[in-house]
Amino acid sequence: MSPHAPGDGRPRVVAIADTDSYVKWAAALLGGVAKRWDAALLVLETPLVVSDGQLASALSGSRLPRERVERVSYGRLGARLAELGADVVVLGGRGPLVRVLAREIAALPQRPVVVTGLPGISIPATRRAVVYRLQCDLFVVHSRREVREFGALSARTGYAHRYALATLPFARGARVSGSVTGASSGAGGDLVFAAQAKVPAERAERLGIARMLVSAAEADPSRRVVLKLRAATGEHQTHAEQDGYPELLAALGPLPPNLVTSTAPMRKALATAEGLVTVSSTAAIEAIARGIPVIALDTYGVSPQLINETLADADLLASEEDVVARRFRHPDPEWLDENYFHPPDADDWTDHVEVLLAQRSAGRLPPRAGFVRRGGALRDAWERRIALGRGDTSAAGTLAYAVGLPLRSAVRLAHGARRLVVGGAQQPGPVGSSAQVRSTSAVRTSTTRTP
Repeated sequence: MSPHAPGDGRPRVVAIADTDSYVKWAAALLGGVAKRWDAALLVLETPLVVSDGQLASALSGSRLPRERVERVSYGRLGARLAELGADVVVLGGRGPLVRVLAREIAALPQRPVVVTGLPGISIPATRRAVVYRLQCDLFVVHSRREVREFGALSARTGYAHRYALATLPFARGARVSGSVTGASSGAGGDLVFAAQAKVPAERAERLGIARMLVSAAEADPSRRVVLKLRAATGEHQTHAEQDGYPELLAALGPLPPNLVTSTAPMRKALATAEGLVTVSSTAAIEAIARGIPVIALDTYGVSPQLINETLADADLLASEEDVVARRFRHPDPEWLDENYFHPPDADDWTDHVEVLLAQRSAGRLPPRAGFVRRGGALRDAWERRIALGRGDTSAAGTLAYAVGLPLRSAVRLAHGARRLVVGGAQQPGPVGSSAQVRSTSAVRTSTTRTP
């Protein structure tokens, strides 16, 4: 892959991403501006990098040409950015990786504009999501509500950032105009369940969902129940998964033949869907955009940890009994404009980028400081090694890992002991009591995703 001719005058925008959800997001975001800008995607080799199959799935429907995508090692990344003449870099990755890359890009001569973002539903706005990305020039979010809530978070915490709005790439061309149009169900007959790696977190809860899928398949043998997975066996996901659904289903014994699994792109799964079921996957937004009804499971309540508050506000919550009966729901029309289905002309992220590019051309692009923490260069090396794994072959990274790993283990042991002491002092009360709710919340908080 080489840059387009220098004389064409278009800004050169290079995205860097590694995991399934971020590669899909970055490819779709750039695909939407590929005619306006010279866009390319570098898939960075990290411990969580997509497989070839996941990459093909992520690029499906993105409108980013395959020849504008290549894999790159960390050791070659700086040189490759220089060869491509990047004016703008879009960082698509988990927070720890974005922090490392933004810090190193900031040190480049005539540094590019650095843009970052989150690949789906980002309510609630979290401090960690902002802190990891402080050294980026622009933070892209995907709804008016997200712009408002992240802005309020910055005002409250003092972690200032510039937020911009972009239609969620998977919601472009939505069949939405004040309400979702179309039939009461999708064009197909499949009940598609969008699995998530960490929601819900507990094995018993995930086993309950597996049983629900079996019940839904048994209720109507003439129609399929599709377990839509993000990764095949041996592939990585953005978030590590414990208690995968295929293993849980296998433990239940013989399964109905109409209960099937799929790792196809979500857009392909939705093409034959009657409706989509999830806890809080962004696939719900993708389904709504296509006029396909949704059920967001209410079995585990509504909480920031479940990432389902915005779906609850859309009036999409329903029970497992509703799933089995296929009583899918469309969102409340009043919810749409504030939540992912604003008019296209409300998007302003490219306008913000143009302003930043003008500042860069004039030599006035202001530097952005990262989050101040202890440890200096050794801490930087440790964070780089953790984010990149064996992709970081530096001597400093090796030293930091050798020193830091035992220290981290000791700190975790100390924290674990402290939690045991606190837990012994306050036992959970009866189910539904305030003590029980606080205890459950503490457990869930310890298992939430890294933004």
